[in-house]
Amino acid sequence: MGVQPQTEQFLVSAKADLIEARENWLKSLKNTRRLAANTLEAYERDTRQFFQFLTGHLGEPPALTDVATLRIADLRSFLARRRNDGAGARTLGRGLAGIRSFLRHLEKQGMANAAASIAMRAPRQPKSLPKPLTLVDARRVVETGEQLNEQPWIAARNAAVLTLLYGCGLRISEALGLDGGSLTDPEARSIAITGKGGKTRMVPLLPVVHRAVAEYRKLCPYTLDEGKPLFRGARGGELHSAIIQRDMQRMRGALGLPDTATPHALRHSFATHLLGRGGDLRTIQELLGHASLSTTQVYTGVDTERLMEIYDKAHPRA
Repeated sequence: MGVQPQTEQFLVSAKADLIEARENWLKSLKNTRRLAANTLEAYERDTRQFFQFLTGHLGEPPALTDVATLRIADLRSFLARRRNDGAGARTLGRGLAGIRSFLRHLEKQGMANAAASIAMRAPRQPKSLPKPLTLVDARRVVETGEQLNEQPWIAARNAAVLTLLYGCGLRISEALGLDGGSLTDPEARSIAITGKGGKTRMVPLLPVVHRAVAEYRKLCPYTLDEGKPLFRGARGGELHSAIIQRDMQRMRGALGLPDTATPHALRHSFATHLLGRGGDLRTIQELLGHASLSTTQVYTGVDTERLMEIYDKAHPRA
């Protein structure tokens, strides 16, 4: 993903020196730190919203000097405004993380003091467990992906993407980032995936994944050359995650699934179903590309919660 251009849709309310500093920061996140596309989009959006807040807070678009001398009180006012607009603790925490990253970047360049953002505590995050689909619902989602689109090749494309999310545990950005030269060998047992932070992991390939991708390749009207995206939009360009999320929303309505049934829930389902069938945490950690085992351990809570739900429904004395 490139850094978003400053079009009207993404107009940044700030003076030229601050806009330039922000663009340099976003480029460094993409090219040097190689952050995931969705993280880049979130940081771009959060800092844009912060500059918009500062415009009202200061009475004019902020300049680099205004950001360089931020106080804790300014950051607290921003979080309070976002909270009043309905932002939850996770959104506020991520927004503060983006601002802190930007200020640290400026501090390294000798252009700002990041002390206020470092001293500022992030809002306490609520403890919540991932919301996986059941085995039956996960299969229904993958199969229904072939039925809800009038154009057969787009239906096959969606089915292939969803099969990769559930069959391989990929993030949606990882699936949509696959190259046109990927998955051409039907005998391949695994594929190298580059995830967050540029970290590469090997992911096993099931026959159902090969079949879904082969069907998409057969029907796709565009040439899927190496060096270009494997998955294409309706006009042949890069396929964006919002399209898959929209089609997943349609499937939720058709299948009567809750709002938690998102494309990312298929990745949660992959991990939870492996764990429920005897998979060990270390292996699942490697398959998901988690840097820390503690991140993977959250799925043990999901599995326990599911067991207790079954117990409460089935036990005669429950």
